Amino acid sequence: MSDPTSLVEVRARIDALDGDLVRLLAERQALVRRAAAFKIDEQAVRAPGRVEQVVQAARERAAGAGLSPSVADAVWRAMIAAFIDLELDEHRAGASSDTDRDGER
Repeated sequence: MSDPTSLVEVRARIDALDGDLVRLLAERQALVRRAAAFKIDEQAVRAPGRVEQVVQAARERAAGAGLSPSVADAVWRAMIAAFIDLELDEHRAGASSDTDRDGER
């Protein structure tokens, strides 16, 4: 692929990549939701050891791909935090509906 020759072309390529990223994040979200079904409490959702493992792997992949490891670190931490919030909300909603259905928790 040739280098972009204008700001308009740069932005168009970024927009195309953003579309790809959104599709990939939707796929990741589906997997996160599946993983949530196996987790029994908030600590299992937060899984700080797993977070560090995933971030470290992202940093290593970034270095090999020409991406700044510090950028990868920041992006992955933000992404993981957002998915943890989603999982926690879903766990709370599930606990709430279980309580409503059973009358106790």
